[in-house]
Amino acid sequence: MKQYIIMACVLALTVSGCVKKSLFEETSQQLAAVKSELADSQKQTIELADALEQEKAKVAQLEEEIEQLKSALAATEKLLADEKKINADLQNELTSTINDKAKLEASAEELQKAVKELQERKAAAEARVKEFKNLLKKFQALIDAGKLEVKIKNGRMVLVLPTDILFDSGSAELSAEGKTAIMEVAEVLKTIKDKEYQVEGHTDNVPLTSKKKFKNNWELASKRAMVVVDAMMEAGMQGETLSAASYGEYRPVASNKKKDGRAKNRRIDIVIVPDLSTLPGFSELEKAVDGK
Repeated sequence: MKQYIIMACVLALTVSGCVKKSLFEETSQQLAAVKSELADSQKQTIELADALEQEKAKVAQLEEEIEQLKSALAATEKLLADEKKINADLQNELTSTINDKAKLEASAEELQKAVKELQERKAAAEARVKEFKNLLKKFQALIDAGKLEVKIKNGRMVLVLPTDILFDSGSAELSAEGKTAIMEVAEVLKTIKDKEYQVEGHTDNVPLTSKKKFKNNWELASKRAMVVVDAMMEAGMQGETLSAASYGEYRPVASNKKKDGRAKNRRIDIVIVPDLSTLPGFSELEKAVDGK
């Protein structure tokens, strides 16, 4: 605005013709100074404009860097999430491996236990076979004479004596031949240590013709078992190793429809009672019974 006023004054003085030389020069100098100031202002404006553009460029660069940082942050967060998932998967896999290992160890322990039990059963079976063979040797003479049979029934060794040799029909009194047979059996059994025996009486299913002494076959079989026990004790066997039982006609080994079958059913069985404490698994069974 200032320069316009000065120019107007100069113009006015020139027109009027009254302008003095000194005033003109002074005004010209002022005009030159204004022009110089204007040029400086324009130069500053240009420099400010350049500086503004540079700042805008810096801002744009900063914004670009911010976007890059945001992308890097997002990538880092995704990487951390992936790593967290991988760690979780690894932890699950580790847990599963530990569980599998525990199962394998348990399975191996069970397998070892099963193998040990199998070995014990095998040893027990071999011991029973050996014992059975020894028993056969000891009773071979009586077996050959037809007075005795040695059998395995329900996992137990049994000496079978036909009652037709031991007793007369319907009688519970040992015949001379029967007493001799019992004595011979007892002499062998005395040599076997740490065993117990159960004497079992059996009959056929033919009813008794006379019931003066015995009411039925059950009572007859019971008395015969007791008589055999007494004879064994007379031969020197200990009473605590003996017991008696009667099954009457209810445990036949052959058909009662034929004479030969009925003869087989009329018998005295001397059962060698198994010692359960020597069997595999007995300790576990004992604990279960005791509730421990």
